[in-house]
Amino acid sequence: MSVGGGRNELIARYIKLRTGKTRTRKQVSSHIQVLARRKLREFQAKMKVDHTMLGGVSAVKEKMFAGPMAGMTSAQIVTVAAAAAAKGLSLASPASCLPYHHHPHHHHPHHPVHHHHASTSHHHHHLHHLHHPSGTGGGAVPPPPPPTATHSSQFWQPGLQPSTSQDVKPFAQAAYGPMGKTATAVSDSGLQAAHPWEGRAIATHKFRLVEYSAYLELRVEESYHKHLFVHIGDQPAHPLLESVEVKEIYDKFPQKAGGLKELYEKGPSNSFFLVKFWADLNTNIASDAGAFYGVSSHYESNDNMVITCSTKVCSFGKQVVEKVETEYSRFENGRYVYRISRSPMCDYMINFINKLKHLPEKYMMNSVLENFTILQTA
Repeated sequence: MSVGGGRNELIARYIKLRTGKTRTRKQVSSHIQVLARRKLREFQAKMKVDHTMLGGVSAVKEKMFAGPMAGMTSAQIVTVAAAAAAKGLSLASPASCLPYHHHPHHHHPHHPVHHHHASTSHHHHHLHHLHHPSGTGGGAVPPPPPPTATHSSQFWQPGLQPSTSQDVKPFAQAAYGPMGKTATAVSDSGLQAAHPWEGRAIATHKFRLVEYSAYLELRVEESYHKHLFVHIGDQPAHPLLESVEVKEIYDKFPQKAGGLKELYEKGPSNSFFLVKFWADLNTNIASDAGAFYGVSSHYESNDNMVITCSTKVCSFGKQVVEKVETEYSRFENGRYVYRISRSPMCDYMINFINKLKHLPEKYMMNSVLENFTILQTA
């Protein structure tokens, strides 16, 4: 990719990828507005209920439409849809809800974090990441001595509880289990488990994502520089997971074989997690002369498996590139650990990041990233 070009070159390129048509700068701006209005109409249609049943929520509904929704993007409208569900305005069956994990950006000592991107001078941008820890592998490995059973066999069952978090950006506060009931981790003895990460981690009863990071690093003689674009890690202080209607994000991921819809229908539904996080592009590290773009991830399980990790980069819901990696377990501290360390980032992603950094306005970057998603299965 060349670095130069028009103001909306990158946005126009992805519109062309989706529609096959070339757009001018004004057409790009108009196209984004059309998409937002379409989402708004869909949301309004879902909100239409019998006035005799609406009661006191009609005023709330009017305020929602008369306020900031008029200028919202499609992704933001989906956000409000989930928030409305928390107020009792059910938009769809709770049987198809995904736990939602909102990750703030990694705290860099030289770059203070601002969670509201409209008021910051740094480049913190939204990305969507759909994680599916299926816990299946290509075959069993001769197991080492079994670990001492110090935890419930449920391991990291994500018991979803009504959240007390005040951060409703971008999804609802109320959280429900896959079947619309509050889910909790219950041990074999019938007692509720009390793991500090329960309901706060990207985890099932078999498999857990411990850490994920995408970064740029540069070694020059004795100096070393590292910049984190994204860092995801579970901490007991994280707010409880929230829920999102899976149908609202189908169009953000591939619809063909192996896409989100097919995977979700195969289930189990409690092994899908939507992660929306800030990406920090605010770095002065040169992208040439030995710079390394990498991704590292860390998983844990009670079972000894061979895991196959597939990462699909998607634009406008269409797969652009896929990377598949296989990892074997190591027995550490009573658990089986899987580490994919310093996996080189593909050329597509490196070029995408560099092109994105050179867009003149942050709103342009966010417009591109709203239609940029990652579907990962492990």
